[in-house]
Amino acid sequence: MALRNIRVNEDPILRKTSKVVKNIDERTQILIDDMLDTMYKANGVGLAAPQVGILKRIVVI
Repeated sequence: MALRNIRVNEDPILRKTSKVVKNIDERTQILIDDMLDTMYKANGVGLAAPQVGILKRIVVI
């Protein structure tokens, strides 16, 4: 899986409204897997899609 860059405080994407996810298709599942890998690599306990630059309402814990 791919590691993604985590956006920080001043990134404007963190202030935008995310879109609702209606279906978890293959592309969305790949995003979720990438988010999990990114979260574990950063020793995190949770990560939201906007924190990796994606405006979707997805969170991994």
